[in-house]
Amino acid sequence: MNLPKVVTDLIEAQNTFDSVAYANCFSESGVMLDEGKNHVGRAEIQKMIEESNKKYRSVMKPLEYTENGNLSVLSAECSGTFPGSPIILKFHFEIADEKIQHLKVTD
Repeated sequence: MNLPKVVTDLIEAQNTFDSVAYANCFSESGVMLDEGKNHVGRAEIQKMIEESNKKYRSVMKPLEYTENGNLSVLSAECSGTFPGSPIILKFHFEIADEKIQHLKVTD
């Protein structure tokens, strides 16, 4: 599977529970929508991922990736200490200048 470097970096950061590296995949004003909540900016994204890592210890295994211009979708099997693990989630990216501008996570 041929993934952009920023997506590979995001997966690696998630799988090593590195919230700083995860947040650094985003532009300074990047937005992440997860579990119905918007998280805006690297600091807020880092805090959310840090809390999520402590609670769920979730890791990602990429399954499929499609791309259309600066929009792309990654399907990944996510497993951790949450009910229903593992599950398949879709990560809807908007990428510009090798940084994530917007990420929406759906099931």
